[in-house]
Amino acid sequence: MADTKNRALSEEELQDLVTSSDSGARSPQGSVALFMAVVALVWSLFQVLLASPVSNLLLPGDIINNSRQIHLAFAVFLAFMAYPALKSSPRHYIPIQDWAMGLFGAFLALYGYFFYEKIVSSGGLADDTDKWFALAGLIILFEGARRALGPAMAIIATIFLLYVFFGASAAVPEVIRWKGASLQKAMSHMWITSEGVFGIALGVSTKFVFLFVLFGALLDKAGAGNYFIKMAFGALGHLRGGPAKAAVVGSAATGLISGSSIANVVTTGTFTIPLMKRVGFSSEKAGAVEVASSVNGQIMPPVMGAAAFLMVEYVGISYVEVITHAFLPAVISYIALVYIVHLEAVKLNMPTLGDRVVSMGKTVGGMAAFFVGFAALCYGTKYPVALVTSMMPEGAAWVLAALTFAAYLVLLYLAAQVPDLEPDDPNSEDVTLPVVGEIYKSGLYYLLPIIVLVYFLMIEQKSPGLSAFWASFLLFGILLTQRPLKAMFRGESEVFNAFKLGVLDLISGMIDGARNMIGIGLATATAGVIVGTVTLTGVGQVMADLVEFLSGGNLILMLVMVGILSLILGMGLPTTANYIVVSSLMAGVVVELGAQSGLIVPLIAVHLFVFYFGIMADVTPPVGLASFAAAAVSGGDAIRTGFIAFFYSLRTVALPFMFIFNTDLLLIDVGWVQGIIIFIVATIAILVFTAGTMGWFLTKSRIWESVALVLIAFVLFRPGIVLDRFQPPYADFDAAQLEQVLDEAEVGDVARIRVFGPDFLSGEASETTLVLNIESEGTGAERLDGKGIVLVQDEEGRTVMEEPFPTSPFFDVLGSFDFYGDNPVEITRVRVPADQWPKELIFIPTLLLLGLIAYLQHARSGRETEGAIA
Repeated sequence: MADTKNRALSEEELQDLVTSSDSGARSPQGSVALFMAVVALVWSLFQVLLASPVSNLLLPGDIINNSRQIHLAFAVFLAFMAYPALKSSPRHYIPIQDWAMGLFGAFLALYGYFFYEKIVSSGGLADDTDKWFALAGLIILFEGARRALGPAMAIIATIFLLYVFFGASAAVPEVIRWKGASLQKAMSHMWITSEGVFGIALGVSTKFVFLFVLFGALLDKAGAGNYFIKMAFGALGHLRGGPAKAAVVGSAATGLISGSSIANVVTTGTFTIPLMKRVGFSSEKAGAVEVASSVNGQIMPPVMGAAAFLMVEYVGISYVEVITHAFLPAVISYIALVYIVHLEAVKLNMPTLGDRVVSMGKTVGGMAAFFVGFAALCYGTKYPVALVTSMMPEGAAWVLAALTFAAYLVLLYLAAQVPDLEPDDPNSEDVTLPVVGEIYKSGLYYLLPIIVLVYFLMIEQKSPGLSAFWASFLLFGILLTQRPLKAMFRGESEVFNAFKLGVLDLISGMIDGARNMIGIGLATATAGVIVGTVTLTGVGQVMADLVEFLSGGNLILMLVMVGILSLILGMGLPTTANYIVVSSLMAGVVVELGAQSGLIVPLIAVHLFVFYFGIMADVTPPVGLASFAAAAVSGGDAIRTGFIAFFYSLRTVALPFMFIFNTDLLLIDVGWVQGIIIFIVATIAILVFTAGTMGWFLTKSRIWESVALVLIAFVLFRPGIVLDRFQPPYADFDAAQLEQVLDEAEVGDVARIRVFGPDFLSGEASETTLVLNIESEGTGAERLDGKGIVLVQDEEGRTVMEEPFPTSPFFDVLGSFDFYGDNPVEITRVRVPADQWPKELIFIPTLLLLGLIAYLQHARSGRETEGAIA
């Protein structure tokens, strides 16, 4: 690649970069290419049938029960077909050894399907034959992962597997040493049961992720990507720094389509980066804006890539709850990025593109109105649906399908009245920005599948897989009919040829969707080895002790360590695999250490924390893949692009820390009115933080002003840190007063109970905090009994806790304590929320200080302008 250093790649080279990363660099010709396409198409058809509401009628029960094995068999086979072993390996044909490994790998993936009866009869324990096939399966899987994902994933999984076998070795540090496992036990756990490779992660890939990746591929094939980019440029391209602002908004929309930050960079960047350079951005800054925009596409609901579906399984909450909690940080993150671009444009006094003069206020107001209107449309759909369902409960599905088709015909008729959108050449001498009023009709029907997806996810609250199925099913119809129906509406005669092109579009989209899933399927399967190691060896608890020791029990320091671990692992792992690895190892550790520190950290907050830092790895030098892709488009230096992109993404680094300590930002237990206030204040806070880190507010900031702006943002994000200094947030009571406190508590109140006692494994003293939600009326004793908690007073006057009942919500939480040792497990303190002033009062002096800085900068800006004129 020496000849491409600091040189913008051609379109063909860029597409090769994307395909080699996301779907495989190998492109054989003739019958072999046709065979690969057929296999990919069959995989997509299988997954669509599996997700359909009639899967039980169309597919045999044993195929449905073993769908994870079939999913992995397709992924492994296509990995060896599509990904060369080495850079020097042939690209235009498939060597015989790759055929052999691909077929053998598919057989090994299906081993549990072929020999299901034998495995069941043995109780899931591998025999002498099974263990060798399982070991061969792991080796083949690791090789496929190495090809598709790079060496890091295979190396990390191999290290964990070696730890399973040799954990008792003297070479292993004593703190993580364990007894080790036999080959038979390890292979049973990793390959034969659903604890390892065929565990939750691969199950999520099979049930949910494939359909969403396919949905994105079909939506892109239909032409939605180009439409979103055109609309973004039409709305924002005429503003100062407009191409960069359009890149941000376009990438947010493209995040619906592509779960790959690299594909997002290349898809939108080939158009946006040259235009950004034209208005004054350097090659590195133009690339960095595109990187920061594209990478953040993975945090935008409602799709959010594969990690969101894994959170559903790992955290144990619904998909609606996941995207509700993720919504506010994602939105304000993108608002901040638009502001970053604006400040860069103002600092450099950049020119505008085109000759249109439109006010910034009207543009922002128009875009806000569109997004609010779209959200209202998605939400409001439930009313006509409910009306139809109540009027004709038996045939409602057919009526609703007819109404959807009628809406599609109307929108397609509008699209046929204007020319189809063609990609523009950003390097042409005369750049004509699209006019939103002229082009919006051409793609309104692309919103229908998105509305269907959001409706089923958010309103009907169907499973993600079924929601994606119906949205994809609508896309099947769009791809097949949009060309011929447009031809009919326009009075053209080539209707049959248009239909053939639609069929080819559908087939091509399904093939692209399958090939884009190869890496994700292998990543989730390989990560299953790491998850399996944690469950088999119990290293998770050891990791908790190790991290607690290294961090000195300081939660902030431990969060920094988790973030650094995510960044390091992310240098060689895709976001999904990185998330699985780090969350499996560290999520429980953060929650446990937070409880020991008296801070109750919701599990979803920790998972989102890990996810945010996982996507940052695509940005961070020296291995940020998205930065290298952007540099390939811009011709800039990849390392400098990565550093600038990281600087632009500081808000993505800061936000996870904010929502760990202020879960209101995740809209946890927040009502509508409070949610709106939080959104407004959080938006102001992220803009102020951006101004502070960029060194520019209304004019160039002095150092003290930048520091003050960052502190103001911090207080707006977490006002309690100031209020708590004046009014303690909790009232403390002795343990003996627990029943009395609970007697006086009202339904909805929360009590925090500090528990102290010996650790079951080490015997050393340990502490944790239990959160006792008051959910029903009753006396204190009745409320304790309802939670499965039994207390006694010992001879020394201590409030001793007996082991909670297995049905108690605290049974697992307190499982690490030794209730039968010489020293008792006792309650040392009870805390209940104290009466405090509303924390919103802190906003008043904070905003006054912000106003003072704005006044000083405005006055200074005026003097500087007068001086420049003089």
